[in-house]
Amino acid sequence: MVSELIFTNATVVTRERAFTGTLRVADGMIRDVDDGRSGLPHAIDCEGDFLIPGLVDIHTDNLEKHLEPRPGVKWPGLAAFQVHDRMLATAGVTTVFDSLVVGDMHLGKPGRQGALDLAKDVLTASIDDDLMKADHRLHIRAEVASDTVMNELANIIDHPLVALVSVMDHTPGQRQWRDLDKWKKVYSRVYTAAELDAQIDGLIERQKNYSAQNRQAVIGEARKRGIPLASHDDTTAEHVAQGHQEGILISEFPTTLDAARAAHAHGMKTIMGSPNIVKGGSHSGNVAAADLAEAGLLDGLASDYVPISMIHSAFILVDNHGIALPDAVAMVTAEPAAMAGLTDRGEITPGKSADLVRVKSYQDLPTIMGVWRRGRQVA
Repeated sequence: MVSELIFTNATVVTRERAFTGTLRVADGMIRDVDDGRSGLPHAIDCEGDFLIPGLVDIHTDNLEKHLEPRPGVKWPGLAAFQVHDRMLATAGVTTVFDSLVVGDMHLGKPGRQGALDLAKDVLTASIDDDLMKADHRLHIRAEVASDTVMNELANIIDHPLVALVSVMDHTPGQRQWRDLDKWKKVYSRVYTAAELDAQIDGLIERQKNYSAQNRQAVIGEARKRGIPLASHDDTTAEHVAQGHQEGILISEFPTTLDAARAAHAHGMKTIMGSPNIVKGGSHSGNVAAADLAEAGLLDGLASDYVPISMIHSAFILVDNHGIALPDAVAMVTAEPAAMAGLTDRGEITPGKSADLVRVKSYQDLPTIMGVWRRGRQVA
């Protein structure tokens, strides 16, 4: 690692403002941030490009997508992880919570324990051998209506990288899938009409038997270990009130304006998928993240399934939705970091980790020119 780096002639974006300035990094930490330019010969001239904190992504399915690129196709674990890791780094993500599901969302599907074990082993080995570009943690997504969720959770909850747990229920008729016709439309590509009806009946019955008790059990396991909790796909004010009563502080991907409004009323933070911003709305017909941003109800963004969408979404909010640049950048940096309890990163200020992204505006598209994690260039 270079012991000292100086970035100058940069449009530095702090939590409060954006200005032309100079930033000094030493020993992996931000040491000084000043207005004006440096004349030192070894300073990196950013040519007016934006210099923002490294992105903090607390929900991405990107690793699972590489471990199983097509249904039933298992890819070698280390190869899958390395591609995933480097894709994140080139997208400006310096801290990532790899999201892994425990419990199954459909009847008759094989369990996910093999994928969980593979992900654990690959992550652990990569950390030990210092192979990673980004800083990786685990976000465990618990499908509470599943009859296997607690066994699968028990096999991973004590892994030292587990840093976030979310509770979710994808039963037809619940939350995101409260409209049964939407569920049928999506899964008609997978099941016959008779199979659809059988899935619906079986999943609803399973939900009645397991969801409530599993939800409390999952929350209890996370709370015992001091792991932050999120509630996934809150749809009604009642869903939010339940999460608040349970001590949950994050409403992840609320599906309605009412749910997001209730979350803020209860002092909870909201986070949405950044593809929702880029695409101009939800792919499943739920509330548009941009509408929440304009209403002052959006706190953070996560890549969900497209890593590069994080940086794009921040600048779309600035250009098209009237969000101030420091606030938009905070939605992909400082705010997600705070939700996850990471106080050492997410902002350009002395004493924080030197996780930095240089961004050029090219034909109105934010284009990443360089990425540094703890002062070391990773992309």
